[in-house]
Amino acid sequence: HRHQKKNIVFECGEEMSEDKIVKQEADYSAHVDEALPVASSMAEEGKLDEAIEFLVPLEKKSRIAADMKSTSRILVHVVTMCFEKQEWDKMVDYAVLFIKRRGQIKKAVTDMIVKVCEFIESAPDHKTALSMIESVRDITAGKIHVENERARLTLKLALMKEEDGDIDGAAEVLQELQVETYGSMDRREKVEIILEQVRLCLARKDFIRAHIISKKISVKFFEVENTEDLKLKYYNQMLELAAHDKKFIEMCNHFRSIYDTPTIKKDPQAGRHALQSAALYLALAPYDNEQADMIARVFKDEGLEDLPEVLSVLEVFTTNEVMPWRVFEGKFEVFLRGTDIFENTEAGTGLWGELKDRVVDHNIRVMSKYYTRMETPRMAEVLELSEEDAERALSRLVNAGIIYAKIDRPSRVVVFQKKQNPNDTLNNWSHNVKSLVSLVEKATHLINKERMVHRV
Repeated sequence: HRHQKKNIVFECGEEMSEDKIVKQEADYSAHVDEALPVASSMAEEGKLDEAIEFLVPLEKKSRIAADMKSTSRILVHVVTMCFEKQEWDKMVDYAVLFIKRRGQIKKAVTDMIVKVCEFIESAPDHKTALSMIESVRDITAGKIHVENERARLTLKLALMKEEDGDIDGAAEVLQELQVETYGSMDRREKVEIILEQVRLCLARKDFIRAHIISKKISVKFFEVENTEDLKLKYYNQMLELAAHDKKFIEMCNHFRSIYDTPTIKKDPQAGRHALQSAALYLALAPYDNEQADMIARVFKDEGLEDLPEVLSVLEVFTTNEVMPWRVFEGKFEVFLRGTDIFENTEAGTGLWGELKDRVVDHNIRVMSKYYTRMETPRMAEVLELSEEDAERALSRLVNAGIIYAKIDRPSRVVVFQKKQNPNDTLNNWSHNVKSLVSLVEKATHLINKERMVHRV
């Protein structure tokens, strides 16, 4: 048993201490049954200190004898008497005294701390509760057997600081916790505390730390039953985080995850809003392979049949036709400006400008498919932009690797086709000739076949 953990109390009354099993040597239950009523009577008479001193020798005997149940009852009774007399300072003092006793049974300490945490809920005022929480956190720091209780108190302290308007203090206090390492804490409770850490980071605009903390949560956890409330809270926080960084493809994914939640699907209005938001943020995302693949998947969702305007917006970005911004704006402005994404606010106006850039990008991509060369004034005319803005939009797509283009400024010409070397040109010509000969042979064969059929 040398490699077993220290101070684990077994139901049979055995306790491991200092790398060895210590068996219960005596049972002081009968003595405790007699002593506790006597101590309570003394406390009721106003002799609280005398009542506690009366129990101290018995606590020592039961502790030395490894009588876990009796020791736990004595410690809990001491803090209970202090609570009944509203002696909050004494409660902390005696809790510290018992915790520091040599060979103290950890299960008894845990029971005492749990009881103290219950009493804090009934503190007479905000100041007392705050002082008690700080004190209990100090005496439980670094003690693994009461880490869950300390984490709950820390969360309560953070919420109290937030109520007082100290957002920074609340976030700093709660960030001290590393609940993902707590083996004895329920997984749901861990996620709840981590979500509170993320929320406070977002409240103080610390987006980098919020992103780091959010990585501690695995989305597979939300596949478990009765976690939908946490799932919605998590994805709403991720939406705020992604909106700050303008990661529209991530926002689309988050809204799709919300849309796939059973409680959201049961609510038609909430379901339509989630799907509509996912589709519109997808339209805002810059074009790449992921965005194109996502549009194809969103198109397959039957829910879009109830959102014809949204479907029409997405079709603009999947059709190889130029859609001038003036035409797009006249067709969809009333609908889009009525959504919470493009509403008449500073943020909504900014996203409206982003949408204009996406429409311009789409038009340039269409041009690159149908033209090998194009004059800059003509390109600017089709895009309904100045030549400078048209070149800026073109450069953005070229830098992103979406299209190939070169601008001949003296000639004011844009070249969309890569210059091929002679070998590539000959290979393409040879391929085209072979394709043509193959088509001629196939046509000749079909003609001869028809002639033979008619002769028969």
